[in-house]
Amino acid sequence: MPFRTASLVVFLLAAVAVGQTVAPRGSFATLTGRTVTDPPKDDTPRKPEEKEGKNGNGDDKDKKDEKEKEDKEKDDKKEKDETGLAKWLSAHGQATTVSQANWPFRSPYVGLNSLRPNADLDSTSTATLFLASRLPWANGEIVFNPEVAGGSGLSGTTGMAGFPNGEATRAGKPEPTPYIARLFYRHTIALGDEIETVEDAINQPAGTRPKDRLVWQVGKFAALDVFTDNAVSHDPRVSFLNWSLMTNGAWDYPANTRGYTYGSSWELSVGDWSVTYGVFGEPTVANGASIDPRFLQANGHMLEIEREFKVNGRTAKVQFAPYMNRAHMGNYSEAIALNSDAPDVTATRRYRIKYGFVASYEQELTDDLGLLARYGWNDGHSETWAFTEIDRNGSVAMLLRGTRWGRADDRVGFAAVVNGLSGPHRDYLAAGGTGFIIGDGRLNYAPEWVGEVFYNWRVRPGLFVTFDMQGVINPAYNRDRGPVALAAVRLHYEF
Repeated sequence: MPFRTASLVVFLLAAVAVGQTVAPRGSFATLTGRTVTDPPKDDTPRKPEEKEGKNGNGDDKDKKDEKEKEDKEKDDKKEKDETGLAKWLSAHGQATTVSQANWPFRSPYVGLNSLRPNADLDSTSTATLFLASRLPWANGEIVFNPEVAGGSGLSGTTGMAGFPNGEATRAGKPEPTPYIARLFYRHTIALGDEIETVEDAINQPAGTRPKDRLVWQVGKFAALDVFTDNAVSHDPRVSFLNWSLMTNGAWDYPANTRGYTYGSSWELSVGDWSVTYGVFGEPTVANGASIDPRFLQANGHMLEIEREFKVNGRTAKVQFAPYMNRAHMGNYSEAIALNSDAPDVTATRRYRIKYGFVASYEQELTDDLGLLARYGWNDGHSETWAFTEIDRNGSVAMLLRGTRWGRADDRVGFAAVVNGLSGPHRDYLAAGGTGFIIGDGRLNYAPEWVGEVFYNWRVRPGLFVTFDMQGVINPAYNRDRGPVALAAVRLHYEF
């Protein structure tokens, strides 16, 4: 534990040290309509004698050349922001530590993947560098995100389907481990003449882009980067922590154990409508670290349809997204038929399909209050493969800005979630089977209920401290255990 704590401190101190050399988020200037590779022309009217030089001796021509050189140096300097970074380059970073504890709770028995009933405290940490650059050709960009992660979730990140820490993974390495989170190419194709301004942001250089467009990206990234986006609950580093709130828990989204994969996506945006399709690699084993090289046999697909509109003058958005995964998965019913006394879903693995859908409704209620409602479903016959063991998911979340009490950059979040299992999945767990995240050795089934509330306090620009409370009824769908009370403190620094 001392080593782990020291490592987390080192992470944050390093991130703070680096952050002092980089401008805070939002300091990059927005580009004008011209491209950054073309210096502005000097259109200042000149007197006739300035064009050829007086007396034809070339002295004025030399002065003109020198002035043009100085102007070019000034223009080149303008092409950089106050940090010295060119405007075609976006550079950001983040460091996040989450320390979370659970109080003791009722537990007449404990299984292989049960949440430990005694009081427990664990911490996780991540640090990421977000680099994005426009390329020499029009509308091409490349994104590179090295990342370091360490620590562990409660009980080794097991024991609840809606796990309470979205920064925790099942990588099994508490020591800080570096890896490449994202490395992908992005290309934008204009579908109209209307242009909109894009502010500098994470993985997005400042500039302009066509309002109606087709965006293609290919490489290594997270499926969550392009799907189920919303303004209320999408990033556990700044918003809700629970796994079943950071995205729709019923979407077994393709990813390795750290949440990233290889793939490609196409996003079509026209007016208030957008349609996004993506295809991604699946892990070799359930929640595994490597991606199955048999891409034609192991792949995940998603199609998301989104529309924005107004309700009483306030922005609203609906999303509907069916998905289909194919991977080397087991089947719960086959596992029970093979061995009803001690079913093992891994013994039935072969390439098979899992399918489902997710839907959401997002609504701006006031200038400071937003609402998000979600529902998700999957067939629940094939083994949970990449995300978490949820076959049915319903949630409601609200996010409030602190404008009323003079803290406009603070956020308060309230959410309630109910998670459920399919019939074959619950029968498998009741017979003593285990998945990769839950399995108490037996099951007295009931839906898993989660409540979460947090206050995100902006201490100063770029530095946030969050106080988070969660309550879980029927952890891992077992009414014999719990309820569980949890508390967390999250420290987040960004630049």
